[in-house]
Amino acid sequence: MKGVLRVLVVDDSAYARKSIRQILSRSPFIEVVGIAGNGEEALRKVQELHPDVVTLDIMMPGLDGLGFLTKQMACCPLPIIVVSAANDQHDLVLKALDAGAVDFVHKRSALASETIFEMGDELIEKVKIAATIRLKPVQPVPPEALPVATSGPVHAAGIADIIVIGISTGGPQALKYLIPRIAEDFPVPIVVVLHIPVGYTEMYAAKLDELSKLTVMEAKEGDPLRGGVVLIAPAGRHLTFRRNADESVAAHLDTRPFDTVHRPSIDVLFESAAEIFRDRTLGIVMTGMGSDGRQGAARIKAQGGRIYTEAEETCVVYGMPAAVVEAGFSDRSIPLNRMAEAILEVAHELKNFDR
Repeated sequence: MKGVLRVLVVDDSAYARKSIRQILSRSPFIEVVGIAGNGEEALRKVQELHPDVVTLDIMMPGLDGLGFLTKQMACCPLPIIVVSAANDQHDLVLKALDAGAVDFVHKRSALASETIFEMGDELIEKVKIAATIRLKPVQPVPPEALPVATSGPVHAAGIADIIVIGISTGGPQALKYLIPRIAEDFPVPIVVVLHIPVGYTEMYAAKLDELSKLTVMEAKEGDPLRGGVVLIAPAGRHLTFRRNADESVAAHLDTRPFDTVHRPSIDVLFESAAEIFRDRTLGIVMTGMGSDGRQGAARIKAQGGRIYTEAEETCVVYGMPAAVVEAGFSDRSIPLNRMAEAILEVAHELKNFDR
């Protein structure tokens, strides 16, 4: 992290602006260089002040938070953290993450001083992390008219194969591109860890399900793994696998282990997949910040499985894929617009693999 981080605070509440400034001023590494009360003012202040990070309320008069996000990310992407009292704004928060916000902090109350400061440590830490992100305009992904077909269903005895995907910053947008391009007769179960705020996975999965031929749902304890189904690990709990007495495999949810940076953790998911499915595992590490997935990729490779990484040119943040590539664990680096085709190829190969 460089020296003092420059932050612009955007909120229509004068009290919230003052409180967030006071919170961030606790850190000697953060300076609030400006404030704005709506999206129009925020656009001007970004051009004038060149902040490293913006904290952003969603509901504001005039140009609201979503409007600001859309304009700013199209013009000059920078790390934006949504800070919102989102008790009844879950859909707006998801739209903000989809529009390019890098993180979210729940503002307990815009009025009660005894609760707004409870988010202090979390906000300071997320601002520091966000400042390390170097966002770039992502190259437009060519549209595809139809989902990738499977050329007829491929059958194998029982469920012996798995595709596990780990994704973080930029994930909501990338999954909305990838998953709808996989046909409904896809024979291999897909399980996803997406770093997203607690309480938002179910709604996100439901929206992705509406766009997709596959069935997409938030994973629940004991859910069976089935072809044509995408399970997304619920925010706040790790997802692993357990083999039942009849040799079928089901999802298991747990808050343990506690010592991971993220919950759910991509590493935890990948390691479990490697243990259960061994060399019949495909792990995919996509856009995101940090190195979650690198350790799990090592375990999959050690068992003879494969690892694909999203190519840098289509990543919002080339952090997690880069960590895997630099460690020597990536078998292929694939742009987002080719990922569905690559998944289909390996699914066919795995399903027809003669054990």
